[in-house]
Amino acid sequence: MVAYHDEEWGVAVYDADALFERLMLECFQAGLSWSTILKKRETFCAAFEGWNAARIAAYGDDDIARLLADPGIIRNRAKVHAAIGNARAFLELQVEDGFSRFVWSFVGGSPFKRGLQPSGLAEFVATTPESDAMSKALKQRGFKFVGSTICYAFMQSVGMVNDHEATCFRAVEVGVGARNQ
Repeated sequence: MVAYHDEEWGVAVYDADALFERLMLECFQAGLSWSTILKKRETFCAAFEGWNAARIAAYGDDDIARLLADPGIIRNRAKVHAAIGNARAFLELQVEDGFSRFVWSFVGGSPFKRGLQPSGLAEFVATTPESDAMSKALKQRGFKFVGSTICYAFMQSVGMVNDHEATCFRAVEVGVGARNQ
């Protein structure tokens, strides 16, 4: 968890494939702890062929059975089916608008800070108007397991919003160039 926080969480990601991976991990996290997902991250990557959306979009019954039998991932049938459908929706969005441009449009294309940096758990939020809008738009395009809370966690993870605590050394490092919202 420390390495993920110190090296990855909140750092701006613009690569569409990397964004797809992070969104899928957030989808699998729904209802679970993030530490569970991080412990299984490498296995997820192998099971889903490096999060190659084109390959995942073509998965059939044999692939679904393989995934549901893999103890190294979250073996939730609805989430596995969602990942396949999300890969298809991702590919369509890539052609139409570009996935990166699409998701970053919900924060105006660059990272932002929500007013004052949070100074404790009580000041963190689970959703924002931006995550509400992203959730709605992704669902309209066929994505599943993309509620507003999942979308906000995704936005935090990929650096769309800087939610490091005010006293965290990363708050300043990843906040360089972030605009206040």
